[in-house]
Amino acid sequence: MKKVLCFGELLLRISPAPGDEAIDKHPMLLYMGGAELNVATALAGWGVPVKYCTALPDNFMSRHVIDYLEYKGIYTSSVLFTGDRIGVYYLERGADLKSGVVYDRDRSSFSSLKRGMLDWDKILRDVVWFNFSAISPALNADIADVCLEALEAASKKGITISVDLNYRSRLWKYGKQPVEVMPSLLQYCDVVMGNIWSANTLLNTSIDEHIHEKKSRQAYLDHAVATSKEIMQRFPKCSTVANTFRFDNEANNIRYFTTLYSKEQLFVSQELSCAGVVDRSGSGDCFMAGLIYGLYNEHDAQETLDYATAAAFGKLQEQGDATGQDVFTVQKRSTPNK
Repeated sequence: MKKVLCFGELLLRISPAPGDEAIDKHPMLLYMGGAELNVATALAGWGVPVKYCTALPDNFMSRHVIDYLEYKGIYTSSVLFTGDRIGVYYLERGADLKSGVVYDRDRSSFSSLKRGMLDWDKILRDVVWFNFSAISPALNADIADVCLEALEAASKKGITISVDLNYRSRLWKYGKQPVEVMPSLLQYCDVVMGNIWSANTLLNTSIDEHIHEKKSRQAYLDHAVATSKEIMQRFPKCSTVANTFRFDNEANNIRYFTTLYSKEQLFVSQELSCAGVVDRSGSGDCFMAGLIYGLYNEHDAQETLDYATAAAFGKLQEQGDATGQDVFTVQKRSTPNK
C-alpha cells in the first residue's frame, strides 16, 4: 500500500475558549496541529494511506499524542523519539496565523533535528508522495538542511514531492532570508501551492504591488498564471502550481477562490463567500490536502481544484487546526452551482 508521507513539526496550540464556554472552568482550549499534521489528518479521514514523520520527546505526553494519531488513522512508525519538548503556539481566538500568533518552539524535539538523524531510506520505503511546507526550513539552518536531505532522498526514489509556500514572518529569525533557502528546495518539487504574495517573499517571483488597486478578479487570475509560469520556468521539475485568494473585509466577510495551473492551462474554482468564520487556522493546510487527495487519486484538474477549494472553505467554519469533514461533505460543497 503506497502512502503519502507528511514531514513537519507537530505543535500543541493553546487558544482562549469561546465566550460561550464555561470560562471559569476551561478558560483555554488545547488543540493538536502543525501544518503537515493537518494535511495528514485530512488525508487519513478521506481514505488516503498516510504516515507522518516528526520528532517528539520520549515521555508520557508523546505517547498520548501517538495514540491520538493512530486513532485518526495516521501511521506513526516514522516518528523519531528524541529531544526534550513538544513545540507550542498560542493563537488568539479567531486570529490569523500571520498576525495573532506567539510561537514557543525553540529547542523543541523537531527543531533540534540534524542531518543524519532520520533514516530516509527506511522512512520512504513505502511512500509515493512526500509533502512538506516552508514553515520547517524557516525554523533554523539545521532543519532547512534536514529538509534538503529528505528531498534528495525522495527525488532519488522518484517520489512525487509537494510544498506549501506558507510564509510566517515571525519565523525566519536565524540570519537567512527565505530567498536564500527556498529555491534550493523548490528544485525538487512537482507540486507547488501558495499564493502570489508568498511566492514573491519566498522565491522572489515578480509581484504587481498595485494589484489591489485594480479591484479586478481577472487581474488576480492573470497574475496567478504569470506566477505559475515563472515558477515552472525557474524550477522545471514543477508541473502543477496552485494559488489561493482569500479576502477578508472589516465586516469579517470572506471571499475565496483558487486556481490551478497545469499543462499550460489555468483552472479556476467557483468563488465562495460567507459572513464570519469560526477558525482561520488550518484552511490552507486543508487546501493542500485536497490537492494531494485529487492528484493521488488521479482525478482531473478541475475536480481536484474544486474539491480542495471546498475543503479549505469548509475548514473556516470548524474549530481547531485539522478538519473533520468527510469526503461526502466536501464533494457536496465542491459541486459548482449550475
